[in-house]
Amino acid sequence: MTRKGIILAGGAGTRLNPATLATSKQLLPIYDKPMVYYPLSVLMLAGISDILIISTPDDLPSFRRLFGSGAQWGVRFDYRVQESPRELADAFLVGEEFLGDSPVCLVLGDNIIYGGGLQGKLRAATEQEDGATVFAYAVKDPERYGVVEFDAEQRGISIEEEPEHPKSKYAVIGLYFYDSNVVKMARSLRPSVRGELEITDLNRLYLEDRRLSVELLGRGVAWLDAGTSQSLLEASSYVAAIQDRQGMMVSCPEEIAFGNGWID
Repeated sequence: MTRKGIILAGGAGTRLNPATLATSKQLLPIYDKPMVYYPLSVLMLAGISDILIISTPDDLPSFRRLFGSGAQWGVRFDYRVQESPRELADAFLVGEEFLGDSPVCLVLGDNIIYGGGLQGKLRAATEQEDGATVFAYAVKDPERYGVVEFDAEQRGISIEEEPEHPKSKYAVIGLYFYDSNVVKMARSLRPSVRGELEITDLNRLYLEDRRLSVELLGRGVAWLDAGTSQSLLEASSYVAAIQDRQGMMVSCPEEIAFGNGWID
């Protein structure tokens, strides 16, 4: 069954105030294109062309104006409102009608993921029919993230949210592939002490069933979370440096669509 995609582009973006008082964080520029183009490009590289955009009631019309139907890139966009931020796993409940019985890839709207060999890893995760795949990235401060511990076969054996004593240096990034059971499993979650449906709890359900695969992203791949003014600047500088040195675009939907054979 064809995998569908979700870009979660909600939240208030308070760490970027006052820039986000009048617009969505995911519509701010990362160098020469809106931030949301970068997670969109990840889905397109994975071969996913049926994509749901989830955002706030105030911001969703702006995404409609930016993307339209998606025909310009040979993809199809749908749109849903998330009335209030209830963490990541809520995206599957908001998108239940859109998903139907399809497997899904969820990507966060403020994540920039780019590098050599990435497309092959994405396509492999797309083709996996059973279970879930998360992507892990080595960081110097894993206690700030969801941390995954895995065995020699890259099967997850533990996952913890912001642990005081991390069992590995690998953070789970904002890119998740799930099979068609994800809506049912998300519906079984109970809100955390923060009152939110935690993606770590969803991943733990797959882990307990021994159906959670962990894909490591190595030195050739960059993962940037553009959630602060400093990280926004760093991400823009990174993209500018690559495009200037190589003369090639980073995360260009037109180029990816052409490479996929979706446009002529």
